[in-house]
Amino acid sequence: MSAGAKQKKIPERRCVGCANSFLKKDLIRVVRGSDGVVSLDFTGKKAGRGAYLCKNVACFKKAQKAKRLESNLECVIPEEIYEALASELAEYEAK
Repeated sequence: MSAGAKQKKIPERRCVGCANSFLKKDLIRVVRGSDGVVSLDFTGKKAGRGAYLCKNVACFKKAQKAKRLESNLECVIPEEIYEALASELAEYEAK
């Protein structure tokens, strides 16, 4: 028997807009902390309930219209978070 090296598991998450699975590092995480504050988490390590969005503007608009972030995080999303997401996606699209 050969003692093969274990393969490291690569985490995947599902986008709330398009419901496709992506590598965790390729998504934007929106997190609701235990204090109820909603923020963007670029490290993926903040404590709290998280929801993920792929870096697609159409997907973001679809998730915003259907209020999928609000239902996943079980709270009202401030307009500043939507604006920050929109500017982040616009910056990504410009690359």
